[in-house]
Amino acid sequence: MQKSDFSKSRLIMVGGKGGVGKTTCSAALAYHLARSGEKTLLISSDPTPSLSDIFEAEIGPKEKRIKGVENLYGLEISSEIILQRWKERFGPEIHEVISAFSNLDYDFVDYIGGAPGIEEEYMLQAILELVESGKYERVVWDTAPAGHTLRLLHLPQLFLNHLEAAARFYMNLYGAFERVARTVRLKKSKKTILQIIEGWKDLSQKLLDFIRDGEKTAYVMVTIAEALGVRLTERLLKDFDDFHLTVGHLIVNNLVLEADCDFHRQRQAMQRKYLKMLKDSYGRRMRLIEVPLLPYEVRGVKRIAQVAEILFPSRPG
Repeated sequence: MQKSDFSKSRLIMVGGKGGVGKTTCSAALAYHLARSGEKTLLISSDPTPSLSDIFEAEIGPKEKRIKGVENLYGLEISSEIILQRWKERFGPEIHEVISAFSNLDYDFVDYIGGAPGIEEEYMLQAILELVESGKYERVVWDTAPAGHTLRLLHLPQLFLNHLEAAARFYMNLYGAFERVARTVRLKKSKKTILQIIEGWKDLSQKLLDFIRDGEKTAYVMVTIAEALGVRLTERLLKDFDDFHLTVGHLIVNNLVLEADCDFHRQRQAMQRKYLKMLKDSYGRRMRLIEVPLLPYEVRGVKRIAQVAEILFPSRPG
């Protein structure tokens, strides 16, 4: 890679199958950007506290400077935190509207919070707010394993379908739109439920526009040269194509470069077959970066710096 590859991207999303080294590559990428003088936030939405493990330092759910690396900050953000923030932001107004014409308990907000796509929707919203806050020049997002990335891509349609169904539900429940309109204009309520739903639609569209903006958002895929890794990568990249999202880099991790025994020779032969498949399919449309299988565990700033040097080799002289 070269620094110029991401010269315009405020958000860099790193995706891939679980267990392929996605967090390691995300950390190395963020380390490189920070060392280049850009204030960088590295976010993980993986269910496990992976950033804390790899940096050997407690990071947690609040933005925190990572010791030993100037300009680098970390944040581990979980589903529970995201849904709690969603309820804090939208819960009171939803309850205000519903309680204007119903005795439904506040727990109804939890029911709405379980709608398909809300978690991913607000995860994107929270990250977009960080990108647009101006606090950081770069935000690197180590996404959860591949299924989460796929849900993000399908999110707008899932979420909008739910909102349309919700609107029909409320209208049918109270007879007709006119009756709903009259009911929710009670002084107790500042907004109608339909106005809230329309606001969410606007938010969903804004998020969709952002992730499709190739100048603001860049995508990096990480995989391994094995059957499952290649097949899932093909599926992910097809989905990206369907949503008109361009993946600029494909990192092929854990490659055996030097085979000094039968075991390594067999693995190398297997990997070369799948690496060729990836090069034939994607070599002309994105950068393929080959990362060797390392003899050590990548933990701590020193090891992350070594991976960064593989991804961004120093120019001679």
